[in-house]
Amino acid sequence: MAAFRALGLAPWLAEQARQVGLGRPTPVQAACIPPVLQGERPPPRASPPAAPVNGRSRSPSLRPPAGRDCLGCAKTGSGKTAAFVLPVLQVLSEDPYGIFCLVLTPTRELAYQIAEQFRVLGKPLGLKDCVVVGGLDMVAQALELSRKPHVVIATPGRLADHLRSSNTFSLKKLKFLVLDEADRLLEQGCADFTADLEVILEAVPARRQTLLFSATLTDTLNELKGLAANRPFFWEAASEVRTVDELDQRYLLVPEAIKDAYLVHLIQTFQDEHEDWSIIIFTKTCKDCQVLNMMLRKYSFRSVALHSMMKQASDGRSWETDASSCAGCLCGSRGPRRPSRRLFSSQRQRFAALAKFKSSIFKILIATDVAARGLDIPTVQVVINHNTPGLPKIYIHRVGRTARAGRKGIAITLVTQYDIHLVHAIEEEIKLKLQEFSVEEQAVLDIFTQVNVTRRECEIVSVQT
Repeated sequence: MAAFRALGLAPWLAEQARQVGLGRPTPVQAACIPPVLQGERPPPRASPPAAPVNGRSRSPSLRPPAGRDCLGCAKTGSGKTAAFVLPVLQVLSEDPYGIFCLVLTPTRELAYQIAEQFRVLGKPLGLKDCVVVGGLDMVAQALELSRKPHVVIATPGRLADHLRSSNTFSLKKLKFLVLDEADRLLEQGCADFTADLEVILEAVPARRQTLLFSATLTDTLNELKGLAANRPFFWEAASEVRTVDELDQRYLLVPEAIKDAYLVHLIQTFQDEHEDWSIIIFTKTCKDCQVLNMMLRKYSFRSVALHSMMKQASDGRSWETDASSCAGCLCGSRGPRRPSRRLFSSQRQRFAALAKFKSSIFKILIATDVAARGLDIPTVQVVINHNTPGLPKIYIHRVGRTARAGRKGIAITLVTQYDIHLVHAIEEEIKLKLQEFSVEEQAVLDIFTQVNVTRRECEIVSVQT
């Protein structure tokens, strides 16, 4: 508690952090919280202010000069979320009103995870939050926004849709704008947020604090260091290696045609040796994700899938998709302007799948890169890359789902004869050589034919349903 107090946090907030298990600040928290809190503001309250009467937030008073903008870059699992949640709650407690803070994030699941941290740490404040993501009812979301919650956590696409179609809420008195997984939000590609971010930035005030956090530093973020206003503070974890020391990183060289047999053998081996271990398997496309889940269930593995097209099989639509359409899994923010019941059901399935994995009802999660960003599931011991990621930063985020908060973990990447150059690019980026993972090849060959037949059966079923 004293360590958090030394960063400038109020006693009640330091105590709340202790109660949720934050014993000492991590390096990114120790470095970023003080600059965010800088400014001539009153001394921190010993206790949180009384909750607003009748649940209503009061209008903002004249506030003292803001703290500094902040760009924090640290390894996955290093506590970046608390590095912005804690100072935001500190400043909110001094002058509570809504809408006080907007947090933008690239995926729906991450938005709900961040909201949970705000609720837990902000409980003494009587904090009101609102999650605005695609796949859920826009009318209900608009009603929540009109009630002026203290904190809004949103994906850019859905929030931009609200700003274009509604005038029931305003972001003009916003104090904090937070971009979590900022590199993903600001990059241009098949899931480009540029147009939506332009709409959002027009709606927020120029006088605000902007906080950006990410595990990977891109050229775009480097440019922002020079462009940001408000005395920007930049902090990057000082480390030669881009991944945590507790992570054992391996590769397994496999022929493309036998990849699935190796995967089944790996899972069986881990479950035989460690029955209580949880495993995440990352795939390239939604189709691969769904087919692998069906296949593993045929082998009696308790698995669940997580991807952006989860309801389509039961709607009679094909799972056929290419890499570009599946890249939407990274976004998760754009739904149709008039969401259907089918879409609501799809989003509920995604949340349910993640909840079942987190609660260990299922020990295996098969996912696209929709699960690669920011999700904090402390009990994951193994990450398996069914495909070698095409970009090193995708690899960093995937393997960051294990070995979190000081725990040990292992990441194994299945590398085919066509992926050698990708492995070299990953090794150059993370400043570490991957070690080979050895398996008993004869055991793999013994199940090869059966696995391939099962895979083909699952592919046929997935197309027909």
